Amino acid sequence: MHHRQVVAAICVIGLLGVQQSHAAAEGGSPGGTATVHGQIRFVGTPPARTPVKMSADPTCQQQHPEPVLSEEVIVNDNGTLRNVFVYVKEGLSGSFSAPTTPVVLDQAGCRYQPHVVGLQINQPLEIRNSDATLHNVNAKPNANKPFNVAQPVQGMKTVKKFEQSDVMVGFKCNVHPWMRAYVGVVEHPFFSVSDEEGTFAISGLPAGTYTIEAWHEVYGTQSQTVNVTEGQTTSSTFSFAAN
Repeated sequence: MHHRQVVAAICVIGLLGVQQSHAAAEGGSPGGTATVHGQIRFVGTPPARTPVKMSADPTCQQQHPEPVLSEEVIVNDNGTLRNVFVYVKEGLSGSFSAPTTPVVLDQAGCRYQPHVVGLQINQPLEIRNSDATLHNVNAKPNANKPFNVAQPVQGMKTVKKFEQSDVMVGFKCNVHPWMRAYVGVVEHPFFSVSDEEGTFAISGLPAGTYTIEAWHEVYGTQSQTVNVTEGQTTSSTFSFAAN
């Protein structure tokens, strides 16, 4: 992966009641009232999503009457990019308590669900095996300790925590090589993942100036500076271009 030039448009608009990000909901109320709300646009011809070959494990294949498509690059119908992790990289001060509610990373249908997710330092990550087949959870952090855990029984759960920021932690299954997931570990609750409309929202921010970074597993990272005001929403747009 490599850095892409940011094509960003930033404007401040006086809107309230914007959809709260999953991150802010998990992290409680940090005390601010500003929101960064935006979209991840895709420029160029979207790469074709290829069918995943699950024939090596009949338990996996039988769960999918229709082909399962690759998840590395998902361009939505409106020309936006899904599964982009967006977070505040710089500008925050103080410390933030980790939520006790775990973030769930489920192995269901021989896929990691969700494909990209975020959590705070020392927040529990609950990794589940919802399939009646063996999965092997192989985590490859950059700053934290790696782990490799077998889950041979349906319904098994493994709980892990990360002690340091790590954007991003890669997960794979050694038994099913197509299975990939990414977890963004940050100190604070100000993060989001772009959805089926390519949108993200980071709410509960104190007024100030922040560096926002957007990460994608194929197209790398982009960053931009945003200025937010209490009670208002800052609109932010990232654009990633096809190779």
